[in-house]
Amino acid sequence: MKIGLVSLGCSKNLVDSELMLGLLREHQYESSDDPAEAEVLIVNTCGFIESAKAESIDTLLRLAEYKKTGRCRALILAGCLGQRYGGDLMTELPEVDAIVGTGAWNRLPEAILAALEGKRSSFTEGSAILPTADMPRILSTPAHWAYVKIAEGCNHTCAFCAIPQIRGPLVSRTLESLQNEVAGLVSKGVKEINLVAQDTTSYGMDLYGRPMLLDLLKVLTAIEGHFRIRILYSYPKHFTNELIEFIGTDPKICKYVDIPLQHVHDDLLRSMRRPDRRADIERLIDKLRAVMPDIAIRTTFIVGLPGESEEHYQELRTFVEEKRIDHVGVFQYSPEEGTDAAGFGDQVPEEIKEERYNDLMAVQAGISEEINRAAEGKEYEALIEGHDAEDSTLGYGRTEREAPDIDGTVYIENAGDVAVGEFVSVRILQGFCYDRMAEVII
Repeated sequence: MKIGLVSLGCSKNLVDSELMLGLLREHQYESSDDPAEAEVLIVNTCGFIESAKAESIDTLLRLAEYKKTGRCRALILAGCLGQRYGGDLMTELPEVDAIVGTGAWNRLPEAILAALEGKRSSFTEGSAILPTADMPRILSTPAHWAYVKIAEGCNHTCAFCAIPQIRGPLVSRTLESLQNEVAGLVSKGVKEINLVAQDTTSYGMDLYGRPMLLDLLKVLTAIEGHFRIRILYSYPKHFTNELIEFIGTDPKICKYVDIPLQHVHDDLLRSMRRPDRRADIERLIDKLRAVMPDIAIRTTFIVGLPGESEEHYQELRTFVEEKRIDHVGVFQYSPEEGTDAAGFGDQVPEEIKEERYNDLMAVQAGISEEINRAAEGKEYEALIEGHDAEDSTLGYGRTEREAPDIDGTVYIENAGDVAVGEFVSVRILQGFCYDRMAEVII
């Protein structure tokens, strides 16, 4: 029987999707990329913000049409949306035959069998399932890079965020489990390991009583092979001097950090219940750049938070102009049920959120182009992702400065002889707003 699975949302959700596919393969299901051919369709949903919820529901309704036009006999809602709203969705979405939450995706085979028998079911017990190295998994990423989830859940209580309600508290994997998984991936040809969690810098607090990201990196970099490690979703709190120094000196670790800052005005940071203040954020950025002058820093900011005045926004805008962060994502605040911020007074009108979003994105676009132009003449090691369909000598890929899925692309001249999934030394020829042009160093 053929299964079609659509994965929405973040990379952490994608890991769950890959584990679902591995579990279903063990139960003799065959995956299919063609929804018209699949007898069972699964949507691993995102329930983080309003736009993500809308995308999830739209996708479910679109796929439900294959019950009429294709071979679909069962439509399964999996993941965060089901975990967050549970049985309510069974009433609101009669097209859905089963709901399987983040803490129960291991019951997918049971849900599918029930659906095929005409029974509707909902499994939303638990918060999230922690991966293990021996769980079957089918990578949906290219064969040369992968995400590795090092922990589940989050212990922070940010006023705007529903993730702890959905995924539960921080639960970390053991060092041994992660060492085994990464060693296995590297042995299969994976060249880039992207470490993900809700909060990677808090990794290990629950198991070992202290942050263990540095210890994990020491274990993983000791694995033999030519590969690199990228750290994503790094909460700023636990960036110790020792961690920064190790990232800066170990050749296997990308000189790249992803730090979701959300805002820089102390009033907003306080109301969001973020532990850092602007001075702490600036000290961290200065430390990172002192150890790694060419480090690429990615962050996200939220505009239109409750109580964000024009003065607050202008301070954020000035910070972006002055600190010149390499990659910046901007989100418009979305009030989420069950979060404290949804009940705050002084909500910002939608038109002002939109205006601030467009303004900050425009500011960052100019900064990104200037940074990329300043890189002209610099040399990097690039991981080849593919070749142009019309010109096979033109390759494209990423250096350590570009994370998969979210950052730009490096287009590489004279790369026709370099295989996909291989590293090659390149020189940057020209920088644009988000992408860069390079050449192979002969």
